[in-house]
Amino acid sequence: MQYPSIETPISPLRQQLIDDMNMRRFSRETQRNYLRDIGRLATFLGRSPDTATADDLRRFQIEQQNDGVPVPTMNSIVSALRFLFTQTLDRPDLARRLVRLAHPRNLPVVLSRDEVARLLNATTCLKHQAALSVAYGAGLRVAEVSMLKVTDVDSERMLLRVERGKGGRYRNAMLSEDLLTLLREWWKVGRQQGEMHRDGWLFPGQHAMKPISTRQLYRVVVEAARAADIAKRVGPHTLRHSFATHLLEDGTDIRIIQVLLGHAKLNNTALYAKVATKTVRTVTSPLDKLGLFKPEEASPDG
Repeated sequence: MQYPSIETPISPLRQQLIDDMNMRRFSRETQRNYLRDIGRLATFLGRSPDTATADDLRRFQIEQQNDGVPVPTMNSIVSALRFLFTQTLDRPDLARRLVRLAHPRNLPVVLSRDEVARLLNATTCLKHQAALSVAYGAGLRVAEVSMLKVTDVDSERMLLRVERGKGGRYRNAMLSEDLLTLLREWWKVGRQQGEMHRDGWLFPGQHAMKPISTRQLYRVVVEAARAADIAKRVGPHTLRHSFATHLLEDGTDIRIIQVLLGHAKLNNTALYAKVATKTVRTVTSPLDKLGLFKPEEASPDG
């Protein structure tokens, strides 16, 4: 996130909001989105958002709806404003005035195992292949992949330490033998190229002191999918969806998958049951057990 320079004036409210988000270890992307969404309210009001009234918030949400703002976007704005009024301004009475809208959740796009293999093999360099392999092999979000450090790879316990997960939560992700082998290969190559440092980023960006950006990882996935002749609409999160779905199809308990993904609610993980086609195919329909429509066996004499 681009922070104002020392010479740039910054309001006390904005600085307090940034401090509150930093204290809770919000990711740079989340902070950027919250500042943008709270800025929407300030633009609507024509004054500082700390002067908003309950009626202002009602009119703001009505205008958003009338302007055709998508429901997911409206709900994201509600999250930002609830944080502002609850944490920064200590006005939970106003936060309760904000309405979160229900909307049908689209089923995630999932790649087959063959498509995942083709995509990973279609990457143009070892760093990109290793980064996308972490997204699929450990089920990490794209921002979590970007923010990994070399020291987050725990080869003794076979874990990846995710220190900057969603909501600033810490968790351990799985580290498979094959993924560790690939990361060790990338470590050797990265050291030879001068990109890797023992205490640095696991996947450095164009400058070794900064991590690879989420935008670059998105471009890498799209280009690899195109090179692999995959027609589905693919992004970095597709690999996380595929990780969860393939585990579910292999019979992994859904609560274990919940922990591996870092989901706070089981309902979020349960969505993958709807796209786990292998799981569906293994279930025998009660209709089949009736035996009403089985083809008649030909007689031996026939």
